Amino acid sequence: MKSSKDVVFTVRILFEWIAVSLLVAYVFYRNLIAFAVLIPGFIPYARFRLAQAERDRRSLLSMQFRESILAVSTALNAGYSVENAFIEAYHDMKEMYGDEAPITREYHMIVQRLRDNEQIEYIIRDLGRRSGIEDINDFAAVFEAAKRIGGDMTKIIKRASANISEKIDVKREIETSMSARRLELRVMEIVPFGILLYLQTGSSEFISVLYQDLTGRILMTAALAVYIAGVLMAEKIIDIEV
Repeated sequence: MKSSKDVVFTVRILFEWIAVSLLVAYVFYRNLIAFAVLIPGFIPYARFRLAQAERDRRSLLSMQFRESILAVSTALNAGYSVENAFIEAYHDMKEMYGDEAPITREYHMIVQRLRDNEQIEYIIRDLGRRSGIEDINDFAAVFEAAKRIGGDMTKIIKRASANISEKIDVKREIETSMSARRLELRVMEIVPFGILLYLQTGSSEFISVLYQDLTGRILMTAALAVYIAGVLMAEKIIDIEV
């Protein structure tokens, strides 16, 4: 069952696509029939936006997970058992990020399952599997092995936190260096629409032929296809995962 946030996000994506379709139909075709033809494109657009949102969620969860295992390590140093250290970390995450944060929800689930007498190593392994995040999966594997053989959990958690921190720092450096390129890309995505709107406003007679016969519509369709291909290629180039 979808949550209210999922429904709101889906509705927002729908309105985004309606706005984009209206703009494309006007700029490239000046025809409402084109708008109707473009509506089914909502499906691939929604998949793209949902995948984008999922990547953002995983990135956020990964950063918050680093803070959470630091909190677990602090609780272990204070003399808590492993299970109670995760419970203490849950309260820290709730205070730090709020009830709706991804890590708070995950740790709330951990606490509930611990109260149902589930083994902590199995809970963490399930978290790694559900999250789809390599760092959490790796931590879960090491954590489970250490729990079985009786390793030093404090040292293991500190080492895991250091490894995750290094990876996140590298990712932040890449994101910082790519932010200007992303801004340039967004501007370049808007420019073709701006040029066509300017020509339609200031020199409508000059390009009116493109909207009056089949040849013009074929040329505009070809231009739109090239534009979409360019945007997809650019998005793929700047989509760097660490």
